[in-house]
Amino acid sequence: MAKKAAKDGIKLTPLGDRLVLKRAEAEKKTAGGIVLPDSATDKPQRGEVLSVGEGHVKNNGYRVPLTVKVGDEVIFSSYAGDEFKVGDETYLLLRESDILAIIA
Repeated sequence: MAKKAAKDGIKLTPLGDRLVLKRAEAEKKTAGGIVLPDSATDKPQRGEVLSVGEGHVKNNGYRVPLTVKVGDEVIFSSYAGDEFKVGDETYLLLRESDILAIIA
C-alpha cells in the first residue's frame, strides 16, 4: 500500500483496487502555435499514479496486488473515476480496471 502526502500534508490512501492520480496538464497551444482557451481544451486522459490500494480481493479471499505502481504514467477512460480537491490540488480516484495502458 502506497501513501502520498498531498501538498497540505494530508495522506491519500485509496482502498481495495482503487488508485489516486494527478491528471496531466491540458495542452495550452497547438502544434502551429495557436493558444487555446480553457473552454476549447478537453481534459487529458492521462496522468501520474500517486498512490495505490492494496489490491482486489478474489472470491477465495486472496488479495491480488495491483499491476499499476506509484509513479507510473497511465492512460485511462475518458469518464473514469471521481475528481476531488485537497486544498488547491485536484486529484482523480479510479479503479485499476479504468486504466487502459501504462506508458513506458
